[in-house]
Amino acid sequence: MRIGIDLGGTKIELVALDGSGRVLLRRRRPTPQGDYEATVKAVAELVGAAERELGQPGSVGIGIPGAESSLNGRIKNANSTWLIGNALRHDLEELLQRQIRLANDANCFALSEAIDGAGRGAEVVFGVILGTGVGGGIVVAQRALAGANRIAGEWGHNPLPLLEDEDQTPPQCYCGRFGCVETWLSGPGLCGDHQRHGGESITAEEIAARAGAGDSVCEASLRRYEGRLARALALVVNILDPDVIVLGGGLSNIERLYLTVPELLATHVFSDHVDTRLLRNQHGDSSGVRGAAWLWDAHYNASFASG
Repeated sequence: MRIGIDLGGTKIELVALDGSGRVLLRRRRPTPQGDYEATVKAVAELVGAAERELGQPGSVGIGIPGAESSLNGRIKNANSTWLIGNALRHDLEELLQRQIRLANDANCFALSEAIDGAGRGAEVVFGVILGTGVGGGIVVAQRALAGANRIAGEWGHNPLPLLEDEDQTPPQCYCGRFGCVETWLSGPGLCGDHQRHGGESITAEEIAARAGAGDSVCEASLRRYEGRLARALALVVNILDPDVIVLGGGLSNIERLYLTVPELLATHVFSDHVDTRLLRNQHGDSSGVRGAAWLWDAHYNASFASG
């Protein structure tokens, strides 16, 4: 049995999978925001309760919104800031009394979709999370790539490329830089851009719905978003040249992205033809937690996750 944990900023989700990937159990609870010790305890309690309910132990893989430092193993780059600087893997292994595997949540998302989701059968998969933040993960031959600095796929904290007139006042990112891809392509990024161009304070989902109903201001906001997404993904294609790009997160539910963005992408990719497929995820909100469980798959090479 493989247990996966998605340690998010607002919720902690657990899934238990059998050897074929069938879901045996799914549980979730709120994340104790701002409290590191309570967060570690909550993860351990979820694992213990699942194993008691199913009557068997399992391997444990955990996806986090950050990464482990190659210097000291402590958490860095986490938008759940109370994790930063803590030895999360060590502390959980002490509580659970076993080895665990830890990976970035976007890597877990990409791994899930590469193994048995939208990217199944592809050699190179780039997984993108377009939600409250923006993340990216790389999977090669069903192995998640962490990189020497544990930041492979950190697409969201690069500057938006090929700036146009409408991009000349870049927003500040929580990381301290200005104009990160995340500040333009996250849900809050789309909403903020919409307001700066005279729109109401509404959700990204509502912007998309109103655009579909003929609202010209919402349509203009969505077109700007699509252009920025295409330019940012073109940079990935020019460097990584993946077979498949899989979108996840709340904004991946905007259906028109899969029609408009590939057409725009082709104008920025250094090739006479673009074969990279842009696909919606198959496992929805479950992809990250499933990918965490798959960290213990027989095909998975732990050296890719640990660098």
